[in-house]
Amino acid sequence: MRKKRSEEMQVFEEVFDKTTLMTIYSLMNKGYIQDIFGALRSGKESKLYCGKGPGNIDIAIKIYLTTSSEFKQGMQKYIDGDPRFKRIDRSTKSLIYLWGRKEFDNLKDAQESGVNVPKVIVIEKNVLIMEFIGENGQPAPLLREANLKNPARTFDQLIENITKLYRQARLVHGDLSEYNIMIWKNKIVIFDLSQAVRLEHPMAKNFLKRDLSTIIKYFTNAGIQIPEPDELYRQVVGENAD
Repeated sequence: MRKKRSEEMQVFEEVFDKTTLMTIYSLMNKGYIQDIFGALRSGKESKLYCGKGPGNIDIAIKIYLTTSSEFKQGMQKYIDGDPRFKRIDRSTKSLIYLWGRKEFDNLKDAQESGVNVPKVIVIEKNVLIMEFIGENGQPAPLLREANLKNPARTFDQLIENITKLYRQARLVHGDLSEYNIMIWKNKIVIFDLSQAVRLEHPMAKNFLKRDLSTIIKYFTNAGIQIPEPDELYRQVVGENAD
């Protein structure tokens, strides 16, 4: 029991350090957060919580971990070549604040381009507040958890959204898989866009090819006919394919 409490305290301190607590208090004072409940998902870079916002609506609260050195190492390939990081202090905390701002901007650009993503509400330091995808505090199922009635239609929806992300928002997700796609009201919702890169990034097209390969593998296992990777890549990129 003592060991379990010690582990819980370690997790609490990792997420809710002094700066993060002050940021949450600030967002509460501004009316963005009324309450915070349990963690929905955890990763190397962040933890996602369900909360209540104005009017008692469900909100998603993403807290980027300011003490994760492993996170800093993992983000390096997405930072190198991104002009938004050229003149930033490379200390972990400064990078993570910009990483959160980057996800906010990426989600906003994607949303404005017609991509199905959670709507962003506000970003402050390492705390991002978004639309909650789900109902009554229960998140929508991930693609890997969902019982798809029509996998071919879901695949077509996904390719349509990847294409909009590329052509209209001029972004590549960079880490797309069945773990960061939700199914809600018969539609796909793409999330985790913190690592998404602009088309000017030197690795953008390689990241896109990797995303498509991952999606092809998943839906091939679901038993549907999928275009060849090169054909699908040309379909997404259009005239700019090389």
